[in-house]
Amino acid sequence: MASQTVTGVGPLLREWRHRRRRSQLELALEAGVSARHISFLETGRSNPSREMVIGLATQLEVPLRDRNELLIAAGYAPEYHQLAYEDPDLEPVRAVIDELLAAHEPYPALVVDHHWELVTGNRGLGLLTDGVAPELLEPPANALRLALHPEGMAPKMLNLGEWRYLIIRRLERNAQLSGDPALAALLDELRGYPGEEVDEAELVAAHDLFCPMRMRAADGTELTFFGTISTFGTALDVTVAELSIESFFPADDATAAACRACAPR
Repeated sequence: MASQTVTGVGPLLREWRHRRRRSQLELALEAGVSARHISFLETGRSNPSREMVIGLATQLEVPLRDRNELLIAAGYAPEYHQLAYEDPDLEPVRAVIDELLAAHEPYPALVVDHHWELVTGNRGLGLLTDGVAPELLEPPANALRLALHPEGMAPKMLNLGEWRYLIIRRLERNAQLSGDPALAALLDELRGYPGEEVDEAELVAAHDLFCPMRMRAADGTELTFFGTISTFGTALDVTVAELSIESFFPADDATAAACRACAPR
């Protein structure tokens, strides 16, 4: 996280401002303070109030986990809870997730955290992970590693180059916006996996609406999916805010029929 590279709330605020590509004047106008005050906060000449830290973090779209780090660096207690996924207080959240995952069957769906580590999934997910090396499925399994690893889903992918391009671009953006060294390390790892290089112009020219994920099932059937991502938009708990539900839908009738045929009885 950002606090691993700099210390003190001033340098942390400056780092987040640079990451968001905002000038001191732009941030000052958005926050309703002077650019001089922003400068004093960043250099440590002024100490921000708790409300100022939260307000600036909101303007800079700082994730809840990192807002807590900003508050701690400024000498304040964290604002946002961070419960374990298994915590009893998150039972309503888990119930909603379980309902969504079950309702999506027989099509695959999974839940990942901010590092794309697999939190849970539905029974349809087995269609995608069939044949994956068992060690890649050992907790904490990483969904992006599963997708691109040579012993993961990659050998079954019929458009690995396209899917690899999209995954790496998405990870690049998240690593840049968050400054998270764990995401940077994962990005380096994924870039090292073999795969055809595809540029965006080729990808756009090849598809009209979306880039599907095309793969070959164990029985030789060609499967084509498109994906959606859902998050908890009003979450005030760090764990809940970092969850993403990734759902795969059949892009053709043959894939839908194959999913139904493979559904557990």
